[in-house]
Amino acid sequence: MTATAPAPSTVHTRTAALLPRLVLVLAALLAALFTAASPASAHAALTASDPADGAVVATAPAQVTLSFSEQVALGDDSIRVLDPQGKRVDTGELRDMCSGSTIRYGTALRPGLPNGTYTVAWQAVSADSHPISGAFTFSIGAPSATDVTLPAAQAGGGPVGIAYGIARYAAYAGFTVLVGGAAFILLCWRRGAAERPLQKLVVRAWVTLTAATLAMLVLRAPYTGSGRFADVFDLEGLKAVLETKTGASLISRLLLLGAAALFIAVLFGVYARRQGAAAAAGDGAVEDAKEDAEGDRDAEARDTNDLTFGLGIGGAVVSAGIAATWALSEHASTGIQPGIAMPADILHLLAVATWLGGLTALLVALYKVPGIERSAVRRFSQAAFVSVLVLAVTGVYQSWRQLGSWSALTGTSYGQLLLLKVGLVAVLVALAYLSRTWTARLADASADSVDVSRETSAAPADVSRETEPVAVPADPRRAAQLARQRAALESAREKRVRDADPDRAGLRRSVLAEAGVAVALLAVTTVLTSTEPGRTVEQEASRGSTATAVPDRAVKITLPFDTGGRDGKGNVRLELDPGRVGANTLHVWADSAAGAPLDLPEVKVSFTLPAKDIGPLPLLPERAAPGHWTASGVQLPLAGEWRIDVTVRTSDIDQTTVQKTVKIG
Repeated sequence: MTATAPAPSTVHTRTAALLPRLVLVLAALLAALFTAASPASAHAALTASDPADGAVVATAPAQVTLSFSEQVALGDDSIRVLDPQGKRVDTGELRDMCSGSTIRYGTALRPGLPNGTYTVAWQAVSADSHPISGAFTFSIGAPSATDVTLPAAQAGGGPVGIAYGIARYAAYAGFTVLVGGAAFILLCWRRGAAERPLQKLVVRAWVTLTAATLAMLVLRAPYTGSGRFADVFDLEGLKAVLETKTGASLISRLLLLGAAALFIAVLFGVYARRQGAAAAAGDGAVEDAKEDAEGDRDAEARDTNDLTFGLGIGGAVVSAGIAATWALSEHASTGIQPGIAMPADILHLLAVATWLGGLTALLVALYKVPGIERSAVRRFSQAAFVSVLVLAVTGVYQSWRQLGSWSALTGTSYGQLLLLKVGLVAVLVALAYLSRTWTARLADASADSVDVSRETSAAPADVSRETEPVAVPADPRRAAQLARQRAALESAREKRVRDADPDRAGLRRSVLAEAGVAVALLAVTTVLTSTEPGRTVEQEASRGSTATAVPDRAVKITLPFDTGGRDGKGNVRLELDPGRVGANTLHVWADSAAGAPLDLPEVKVSFTLPAKDIGPLPLLPERAAPGHWTASGVQLPLAGEWRIDVTVRTSDIDQTTVQKTVKIG
């Protein structure tokens, strides 16, 4: 085909105009995602405490205990108990009370505590590396005023949390481009090892991953602790981080990045020189008419193939090791089936890197290197297809493991983010199909080389002269000016070669769109890794977790009744506000079968907690209006499954009792 295009400059102008807009959109998306991700939700959760949140106990307890949904890491200062004046009343000694599947920790209290309201503030690090925190109150004797303000911010939030989140994203992005760029060179386009743009891409990805890992290491202590940037200089905090699973993973990643640096040196050193020489010989730049030269070239080709195989094996091992530093310290290492989940997570990360990182390398090659062959694009398409298959299998398993039910797919933040991720993958696959269409229309390598030669021979005289030897003027400023002019002319010539083929320009645009969606996909994946899995959220809900210190919604129930007498049918509606342990306000409404207010002669309510043999606690609400009764100061001392009994009397002899069990906590 002839390398002509109606208006190559127009194609380049439109693409150049699109880039700033795409960057702005992606920047806004990333900012929104990181803002929404702070503070990060955690895998572990507080499931119970003794005393319970809001409980009123008759005598001072000897200790305070906390129970969690999974293993957590705590220090001696992780549980603090404060009296009404804000003074610590715990001994500061952490007690490990774990037994079997029960995860419980506590701290002893000083003897002789007076009556009043006490505040318990706690902070820990869950097994999947995310910090968690909370606070609640209990009272001795009777509730009292307190000067302690419950903390509104959670661990892992604030500016330090945002900085740590950005470092996490940079680490994922660096890993993706590093592994995918190297895989693109070895699997799809070996000659690319000698191309400067691809070399810069891979080296910058290595630098990004290394810098992000170091940033996460020094930010880890303030991220899981005080939340102050000044604590990055706390050597004791850094030492404590190094003793944790996350700290060990980050150090291991840095060591593996040292091995990756050696891999890059060989790839862009000896290997790149051999590929450059082979390409020059293939293009006719090196001619050797001797018969024995053929044997030398065959031997060199075998050596190059052996080096390619060695680099492939070594690169795969190092890449899998770096991916394992995530699998061993985050969601895959906790929950059900960790022995299967961690290898699946490693495969998932490698597939993502091969696909999205290779896509980035292809985009750079299409924009910066005019001579990439169609065969290289086809090989990448095949590698991407295999990666998508691996992603599908491992992704389905991970989704089942982290969700556990269909309701969690739409009813939890993790499930909603997962749906967004699936949608982005579908868009990316559709764009990849469009790219395959453009690839099929590309000219093959031989036709490309003929076209490039044709365009070079048809270049204007001034362009041709730029390759001729030019005398260097004595004036250094003039020499620099001529050098800049020659560089500009060479750049313009390369752009003409790139933009001359409309099919290649179409492929560049579709790959650019793929890269834009890939950036958004990587951002969503990063947020997913710091979001509490849907399975855990539903388990907490089914247990009636008392972890939150914020009042729950009011408990609202409707009970139909039938006393058997005249006008004996209707409904009684109850609202218990705020519906948690401690003091509540009760509202009762009675409606006739027709829905009109029913002014009953008497309504009685009682509360029973069978699991603790508490109750029934009788209550006689006061009439506030026709068909409406209220009671304030309804005390529920403990969390649990409370049975509410409502006795309705419609006449002197007609009455019935209806009941409903509700979860209070």
